[in-house]
Amino acid sequence: MHAESTDVKVRLPAFEGPLDLLLHLIRSNEIDIYDIPIVEITRQYDGYLALMKELDLHVAGDYLVMAATLVHIKSRTLLPAPPAGAPIEEDPRAALVRQLVEYEKFKAAAESLRGFEDRRHDVYLRPGDPLAEFAGESLLAVSLFDLLGAFRTVLENARSARAIEIAREELSIAEKVEWLQAALSTGKPLVFQELLGSLQSRAEMVVTFLALLELIRLGRVRAAQRHAAGEIWLLPRSPADGEPGGTAGANGGDDDLGN
Repeated sequence: MHAESTDVKVRLPAFEGPLDLLLHLIRSNEIDIYDIPIVEITRQYDGYLALMKELDLHVAGDYLVMAATLVHIKSRTLLPAPPAGAPIEEDPRAALVRQLVEYEKFKAAAESLRGFEDRRHDVYLRPGDPLAEFAGESLLAVSLFDLLGAFRTVLENARSARAIEIAREELSIAEKVEWLQAALSTGKPLVFQELLGSLQSRAEMVVTFLALLELIRLGRVRAAQRHAAGEIWLLPRSPADGEPGGTAGANGGDDDLGN
């Protein structure tokens, strides 16, 4: 098996950084931001980092710095409690919590503003618009980390359900881009988990996932959810929907994959 990925390079932009990943983990695990279970969060963070490296996504140095920071905080939390009467030290998680809380405020403000555009798309539907199925609903934007988490679940389910076949043919991201465009050309939304889960080999899943990130970067596909942690819907987009750009791109764009 050889998964050919040199024809397309997918990079994580600066605005999808380690704080975004930490906030994603906190939200998806329904964790109190002021009481982060640092051991579990560090384990999950490292898992995402490993998946990004496996997919050959460009991992900026900031991610590695945060990984080292989490390990340092974890090591401090595992130290024995100080003896009675010793000066009380600040919770080793405190500085990280303050940084996350401040970052979350700015991110929430940005998401609130972006919601106005989402509601405009949901209310004024053109004839044949793929969003017609979701008329009256306020769809949630999907971040890169939402997609990575869903993709990891697809891989784990495939591994437990069957032995993933070894693909012997060369797999091209460019060919999978065309395949995805053809699948979406009917205008009918596709369910991300079902689409990826229908593939026969891990290599094909990886290449198809990278092709999807490229289409989102180009502004040809929108990824959205009806509710948090729900199915991820893939909807075709026309050039009239807006300028290309998404979180899978190298040179900037929106800070989520759904707009």
